[in-house]
Amino acid sequence: MNRGFLRLSAAALALGAAAACAPVTTYSGFRPERNDVEIADPQIGVDTRSTVQQRFGSPSTTAVFDATSWYYVSQTQERIAFYTPRTTDRRVMIVRFDGDTVTAVEKFGLERGRLVNYSSDYTPTRGRELGLIEQLLGNVGTTPPLPNANENEQGPRRDRE
Repeated sequence: MNRGFLRLSAAALALGAAAACAPVTTYSGFRPERNDVEIADPQIGVDTRSTVQQRFGSPSTTAVFDATSWYYVSQTQERIAFYTPRTTDRRVMIVRFDGDTVTAVEKFGLERGRLVNYSSDYTPTRGRELGLIEQLLGNVGTTPPLPNANENEQGPRRDRE
């Protein structure tokens, strides 16, 4: 074989392997910019619920017990090859209202975040728990009846009775 072809093939293979390890960036949630221009924060005492919603859209979530706080959340994650994604940026903007007027705007970043371990436990439902034998043999006897011996023969019609 031609040495030039082997070198070119090796270089193409190395380039393909390097491209496969490039990080894949994923953006999710609310992003407070349009066309790479940051949207101005809501002004306290000036903006209302409708102007905030018009400018930023619907909130990611609202306060659980009272609707006086709107939360806008976004995050950026990077994943390299098959590794677990790593959160590189997280922004939370809380807009608080008194009636219909903005009273406070708070912003938090990734530094204020906390890791929460989710429990993999589950809550069992009420009722019986089936054992192995019941699961294997539980469907025995529930098959539909066998078809007629003469499949060409039709059953009785109700409109002739």
